[in-house]
Amino acid sequence: MAETAELRKTALNQTHRSHKAKMVDFGGWDMPVEYSGLIAEHMAVRTGVGVFDVSHMGDIQLRGPGSLAAVQKLLMNDASKLQIGQAHYSAMLYENGTFVDDVVLHKLSENDYLIVINAGTREKDVQWVRKQIGHMPGVHINDFSDYYTQLAIQGPKAAETLAKLTTTDLSTIKNYWFTWGQVCGIHNVMIARTGYTGEDGFEIYIPSDEPTSSRVWGEVLAAGAEFGIIPCGLGSRNTLRLESAMALYGHEISETINVLEAGLGRYAKIDPVANPDKGDFVGRDALVAVQEAGGAKRKLVGLEMLERGIGRDGYPVFTVGGERIGEVTSGSPGPFIKKNIAMAYVPVQYAGVDEVVAVEIRGQLVKAKVVPLPFYKKPKKVVAAPQG
Repeated sequence: MAETAELRKTALNQTHRSHKAKMVDFGGWDMPVEYSGLIAEHMAVRTGVGVFDVSHMGDIQLRGPGSLAAVQKLLMNDASKLQIGQAHYSAMLYENGTFVDDVVLHKLSENDYLIVINAGTREKDVQWVRKQIGHMPGVHINDFSDYYTQLAIQGPKAAETLAKLTTTDLSTIKNYWFTWGQVCGIHNVMIARTGYTGEDGFEIYIPSDEPTSSRVWGEVLAAGAEFGIIPCGLGSRNTLRLESAMALYGHEISETINVLEAGLGRYAKIDPVANPDKGDFVGRDALVAVQEAGGAKRKLVGLEMLERGIGRDGYPVFTVGGERIGEVTSGSPGPFIKKNIAMAYVPVQYAGVDEVVAVEIRGQLVKAKVVPLPFYKKPKKVVAAPQG
C-alpha cells in the first residue's frame, strides 16, 4: 500500500491547533478552515477586521538585467508600466490561452520582481517558470516559497490594527502598492495593500520561523482586539472572495478555461497599439485567435438564486426549458449580502443580466437569475467636508 504524503505545515500550525482551529487538507497543506465559525469570521472581516495565515502561498523571485523581459514573456499583464513598490494582477498562461495560474506581481526594484502564486499549484508553477524563461539571459529564478510567513490583515479596521504595530505611515500605501517597514520590531518587512476578500487590508511578509510567526500572530490579535478582530480560516476567505467575485484556481480559472471566457481580458495586454512595450507572451496568439473568431463562446456570470436552494460548486446549470448549458464553478450563501449566490459558465446568449436559468439541486431545477458581478463592493470612504 502506498504511503500517504505528509501534509505540509506553515510555521503557525501549532498556534492554529492550540486555538482549536478546525484543520483540513488544503492542496496538500494542513490549514485552518475555521476557528469560531465561517459566518462569524466572514462578518468580522466585512465589518471590522480579521487575520488569516496565508503562508501556504508561493513566492518566486526573478532578478537580474533580463528580469523584465522574462516577466513580459511569462505573464499576460504589462510589467513595463509598474513602478517600484507597485503590484498588479496577472496570470501565467498555456500556449492555448488557458491558465497555468493567476498571480500577483510585485516590482521590488529595478530588475527585481516577486511573483506570488497559489498554494495548490506551487510545484507546477515553479517548473513552468523554469521551463519558459530559465534559458533567457540575465535572469535568476529563486523559489522563496518557504521563506515567508504571510499574514493577511483584512477589513475596514485593518489599517487601524496594523498601525499599532508599525512606524510606517500606512495611509501612503495605495491599493496594490507596497513598502518595506518595521512590524512588531522586525525590520525589512514587506507591507502590501493587497488581499483576497474584497475589503481594504494588508498582507505582511515576515520570516517563517515558528517563534517569530507565533509572536506576530499574537500581537496582531492584541492590536485588533478593540475592533473585534478574530482569527479566520480558509472557509470565510472563500465566501469573502465569492461575494467579491474573485476567481479561484480550479474553479473560475483552470487549464480548461481561457482568459477571455473568464472575463479577465482587461489584464491580458494583447493589443500592440495600446501596449507597445508589452511584446509577445505565452498564450497571446491563442487569445488573438479567439478575438478574431468573434470572441469567447461562453462567459462567467453571477447567479442569484430566486427559489429556495444553494447552487454548490459543480452543480449543473440548465435553461428553464431543461437544456443543460453549464455548471456552477463556486456557490454558497453570501453571509453579508444574505443571498444564495454562485458563479457559473454559460453560453454568451444566456449571459445577459436578468436572464433566468435553473440550477439542479438534489434532482430539482431551482430558478436563478444572472446578476452583475461582483455581488458585493466595499463602500467608498466618505471624506467629511471641512468645517467653518
